Amino acid sequence: MSIKENLQEVHSHLPAQVQLVCVSKFHPDEAILEAYACGERTFGESHVQELCRKHEELPPDISWHFIGHLQTNKVKYIVPFVDLIHGVDSLKLLAEIDKQAAKIGRQVNCLLQMHIAQEESKFGMDEAELREALARRGEWTHVTLCGLMGMATFTDAQEQVRGEFRGLRRLFDAVKAEYFPDDARFAVLSMGMSDDYRIAVEEGSTMVRIGTTIFGHRDYGIQ
Repeated sequence: MSIKENLQEVHSHLPAQVQLVCVSKFHPDEAILEAYACGERTFGESHVQELCRKHEELPPDISWHFIGHLQTNKVKYIVPFVDLIHGVDSLKLLAEIDKQAAKIGRQVNCLLQMHIAQEESKFGMDEAELREALARRGEWTHVTLCGLMGMATFTDAQEQVRGEFRGLRRLFDAVKAEYFPDDARFAVLSMGMSDDYRIAVEEGSTMVRIGTTIFGHRDYGIQ
């Protein structure tokens, strides 16, 4: 199937209120432009150098999301243009984003990444770290907290995946009610990728990050 056909298939499973982030990391510009020609404008990257190059060379109306693990020493390179940082997994990273954003007078949209999987290799905050970040949110004047993000365990056990997504949705609802009841900006629950996005949508995801299902398997030689 072509990228156009793949996108049509993905969209057929997404309600209108769920935003699609086309995960374009390691995919060539030509593939991104093919999706762009189909009307897609939101793309996700996970390597700073690759993201910066693509931002410079591809159409200016693309909305770039950073979806990978972000090192504090790389923050300054993407803060000037990134539209959403999905994986804010520590107070240290949050403070650095705020610091770099303040230098250029920009508000940066961020999601707090929660560790919901059973795999130790995945990043994310636990609930205590989340509560500390929320209690101190007034310190970061150039960061806008827009919601939560999480990655489920990579497993064929669908009920486990469903349970992890359901738990994150409950946490999102609780945080929204307690800390952001009147803040319309806190509205994003980013969960679901190629293998599990349909389950994520059923459990309340408002944003899915899909790459392989759209673009096929990646060429890891691309930088």
